[in-house]
Amino acid sequence: MKRQQQIADVLSQSDIDTPPAYRLLDVVTELGDIAATVNETTGYGTDSAALSVREEELGDALFALLALCVQLDIDADAALSSALTKYEGQSGASETSESDG
Repeated sequence: MKRQQQIADVLSQSDIDTPPAYRLLDVVTELGDIAATVNETTGYGTDSAALSVREEELGDALFALLALCVQLDIDADAALSSALTKYEGQSGASETSESDG
């Protein structure tokens, strides 16, 4: 994944290399920021139409997740492909079970 290599380069050039456990904390923190924004903008789920998440927040979460992939030497593109295959399989299974029942 081209973006993963860019992140690896940024981590190396900026000397912000850190152990995977800290990268995981970054991921959780960024997702927590998104969750807080969702809660605030929707009145804690009472107005889903008011949902608002800034692109920058999602970008920070993606950066943190891809940086974790770099640290763990995991190909993010391959991991995403595996997840897509899994979810596509689940989608077909639920449609079949619903139509059978």
